[in-house]
Amino acid sequence: MASIPDTSAARGELVKMKIYAYTHVDMADSHLASIAGVDNPYTALINPETYTVDIKYEFENAQGQGTTGGHQQFKVKYPEEMAFEFLFDNTGIIDGKWKEDIAKDIEGFKKLLMEYDGNSHEPRFFKFVWGTDLFKGRCSGLNITYKLFKPDGAPLRAICKVTLKQATEEELRVIQQNDRSPDLTHYRIVNKGDTLPLMCYKIYGHSRYYLEVARVNKLSNFRNLEAGREIFFPPLQKGESV
Repeated sequence: MASIPDTSAARGELVKMKIYAYTHVDMADSHLASIAGVDNPYTALINPETYTVDIKYEFENAQGQGTTGGHQQFKVKYPEEMAFEFLFDNTGIIDGKWKEDIAKDIEGFKKLLMEYDGNSHEPRFFKFVWGTDLFKGRCSGLNITYKLFKPDGAPLRAICKVTLKQATEEELRVIQQNDRSPDLTHYRIVNKGDTLPLMCYKIYGHSRYYLEVARVNKLSNFRNLEAGREIFFPPLQKGESV
């Protein structure tokens, strides 16, 4: 989906961060979530001062036979994480609008980010837009710090720290990681119409290994694979059999 245009940015006007909630990872317009009592998109009261993006790789030490040294071998790239803070303030200092407290605003924010989608029975997907598509992912954490209170204890100000974990389509993830090398371990979900020889061809570059893969996975009937089943494809060095 293309970035949502914001003509005010081109004019140099203030652009508020928006959060779009979706029911599916591809985040098409048809998958915009309908959330009772909460606007979608959700617009920040004020923009965050900073945000952080955490990128992690994992390596494992590999040592050749008969050698004393080793080298780091790439193992996996973890989904990126983004974190930022939203300010909620109902004192009227920011927007000139005094409210009794912020409990309703906080509950709506929690409902947007943390509530399970009723149709898919899993957490929603989000696109954070601030002039352009900033981040796509799911909310993995929400920390709320209350800062200011009325004499009766009702909160008037709070800082919500949001943590997101990147979400991408499986096909895009595979392309980005380029992990189709036959010398890596693979797990693949069977799709309708898949055959074991075809899946072996995609992994190893040849279909002749399907009998060995069937044996490893204890498949009694490899000709009719059940859609949704996970198949294990062991690592294969060039010139070797499985």
